[in-house]
Amino acid sequence: MYLDFNSEIFSWVRGGLLVLFLFHLIIYIQNQRKSYLFYSLFLLCIFLYFLQHIFTGERIGAIYEYLNFPLQFLAYAAYIAFGRILLETRINLIKWDTYFDIETKTLVLIAVLFVLIQVFLGYEFQIKIFTIIAPALTLFTLFSFFFVYKIPGTTSKFFVIGSLIYLVLTNISFMETLLDSNLFIDVNKEPMLFMYIGAFIQSVILASILGFSMKKVEQRSVRAEIRLATKLKEMEELKMTALQSQMNPHFLFNSLNSINNFVLKSEVEKASDYITKFSRLIRVILKSSSSLTIPLSEELGILALYVKLEQMRISGGFEYIINIDSDINLEDIKVPPLFLQPYIENSIWHGIMHISGEKKIQLSIKKIDNKIQCDLIDNGIGIDKTKDESHKKINRRKFFGAQATENRIKLLHRNVDVTVDINDISDENSTGTKVTIIFPIIKI
Repeated sequence: MYLDFNSEIFSWVRGGLLVLFLFHLIIYIQNQRKSYLFYSLFLLCIFLYFLQHIFTGERIGAIYEYLNFPLQFLAYAAYIAFGRILLETRINLIKWDTYFDIETKTLVLIAVLFVLIQVFLGYEFQIKIFTIIAPALTLFTLFSFFFVYKIPGTTSKFFVIGSLIYLVLTNISFMETLLDSNLFIDVNKEPMLFMYIGAFIQSVILASILGFSMKKVEQRSVRAEIRLATKLKEMEELKMTALQSQMNPHFLFNSLNSINNFVLKSEVEKASDYITKFSRLIRVILKSSSSLTIPLSEELGILALYVKLEQMRISGGFEYIINIDSDINLEDIKVPPLFLQPYIENSIWHGIMHISGEKKIQLSIKKIDNKIQCDLIDNGIGIDKTKDESHKKINRRKFFGAQATENRIKLLHRNVDVTVDINDISDENSTGTKVTIIFPIIKI
């Protein structure tokens, strides 16, 4: 059993090496990571080297006189190149990485030289040269393991253990060649059995290392995606905070102007009432400003306080009507603070303030599928009228709050399924503007 290369133990090792070679080659083709390429080349060289043991005939034997030792040197070169990438020796062992690079190139050169030696000097001379090179390579490898083992992490430890097992068992297999004796044949053991066992153990260990490395790469990728998502969310929150911090002073400035107007007109009672309502509104705004989102019910409460203040400022006041679908739970829906206020402000100061007679603003909130639609309709002069020559003064005012609100609501929903439309609904019999805001439902 241990003398026949066609027996199960030898066949299983060769088959396993072939499967591992194909598996890692496919992985390399998919992700183009060179560690898989060099490891698959190492497996291929060992497999081809072992393949000679199942073929008979002078022609095959003659071919392997050229390939026998070169395949081993090429396998070792591929293995070193694989180890350099796996262990990141360019970072962890800068000085030794240079030695490993030189060793890799030297082994490839030796592989070519052994082919030439066979051509000009014959197989026996190859054996003599090999008996000189093999011990030197072994000693260099053992010495380098001492430094490789010190690399932080478990990967370097398992790499050294797997490599050491293969190195020791391979040298045991070549002991008969080096000593020129039948040490193992005499006890019914094929000398190459130890190299087969070493290759099998090493392949299992290295395959486990690569699998573990692949898992770590995936985990790092997942953690990187989580960190990126967190950073993007933080950026969006910062943008919303910036817009919100810019919008609140805009509103507060207008309210203080109103108080100033009451004082200038000596309307002390109105000024006092306005200040009382204004202070309540300020407390609510300051409370909501600490959050990026608030319940829609809270937003409508703030809006009601704001409208009461504006009704005091407009001569004759105006009518403010709210219609809300009965199936909407306002407490569960999240919106940016003061996201409707700028549109109502525009309806008041760019719309109904410039008409006589009945002034009306109507806010309708309804649920359509999994979205909320807010319709704000006023009977002012109409947005198109503000573009006329006679309203240039109005048109020059920047509708900053409305634009900031649109940006905030889009940031909240990452600009997905958010619609903000402003349309003039004036006709022959009436005038007005309609603002429609549609956004997905985000529940608390």
